[in-house]
Amino acid sequence: MSDTSERPPIGTYAVDTLTGRVGRVMGYEGPYVQLRPVGGGREWDCAPECLRAATTIERLRAATAYENARSRGEVP
Repeated sequence: MSDTSERPPIGTYAVDTLTGRVGRVMGYEGPYVQLRPVGGGREWDCAPECLRAATTIERLRAATAYENARSRGEVP
């Protein structure tokens, strides 16, 4: 995904390499890819050159972290 001519498919999971956050690709706004956190929340924009496909382990870790935070009442 680091190739700027290649757009990740909507619905796939990717890592913002600047922040380390894992998100689901929701769409495109200008030159940016819009990502939504695992479990929902506010989308953020990521430059395509700062994006790579999330591994299965990264996706599972993000989902587990969200579920743990939800069980502690930290997120809705």
